[in-house]
Amino acid sequence: MLYAIVAEDVADSLQRRQAARPAHLARLEALQAEGRLVLAGPCPAIDSPDPGPAGFSGSLIVAEFDSLDAATSWAEADPYVSAGVYAHVVVRPFRQAFPRA
Repeated sequence: MLYAIVAEDVADSLQRRQAARPAHLARLEALQAEGRLVLAGPCPAIDSPDPGPAGFSGSLIVAEFDSLDAATSWAEADPYVSAGVYAHVVVRPFRQAFPRA
C-alpha cells in the first residue's frame, strides 16, 4: 500500500538540511531502485522553485510500504529526523486516484 509521509521543518533548517541531504537522498534512491517511490520532494518556504536562503518548510514523500508501521519506522529513521531538520512527521495511508496507474 502507498503511504504519504508529510514532514514539517524546524525554523532555519537549511544548514541542517544541506548537511544531511546526501544520506536522505540515498534512502530515497534505494526506494526508487526498488520501484516503491511514487514521488518525493521539499516544500519551498516561499513561492519559488529555488527559495535560496529562505530554505524549505517541509517535505512530502509518497512510497509503497508493507504496513503503516513499516512506513512509520522508515520515516522515523530518516537522516533529516536525526539531524533535527524535521519538527514533526505524519505518516498516513494514501490511495492514489490520479494519475491513474
